Amino acid sequence: MKTYTLRTATIDDIPCIRSLVIAGRINPTGLDWKRFVVALDDQAKLIGCGQIKPHRDGSHELASIAVDHTWRGRGVARGIIEDLIASKQGPLYLMCRSSLGTLYEKLGFRALEFDEMPKYFQRVSKLSSIMEILRKEGETLLVMGR
Repeated sequence: MKTYTLRTATIDDIPCIRSLVIAGRINPTGLDWKRFVVALDDQAKLIGCGQIKPHRDGSHELASIAVDHTWRGRGVARGIIEDLIASKQGPLYLMCRSSLGTLYEKLGFRALEFDEMPKYFQRVSKLSSIMEILRKEGETLLVMGR
């Protein structure tokens, strides 16, 4: 039972997008509202967001997927992800906590070996080995593609 709607973001959504991303403990750099799809509840409150972010090496990343904690587990993230995937032709990559790998596998992504990754993701993957936050939580960074 879907009780939310999706639309492209507007400039007025910037504060809510940023808030959701920070609350989701996602890196807030590279947030460009023009690339975002947002989810709204029946009161038109922004409850989720996500974007496809281009990189200099020509790769495209499914990124900044965040959902208000009161809406998690209700299909909002999946709806946003499916909408973004449908809007992008060609390869699409993502980075996530290792515990989220199965979710993305259900959407057609698979974990990549280092030599399969575009240059941008190789650089980030190397840097992630020193990311203390993920290690403290028993997680690793997973790079996936579809």
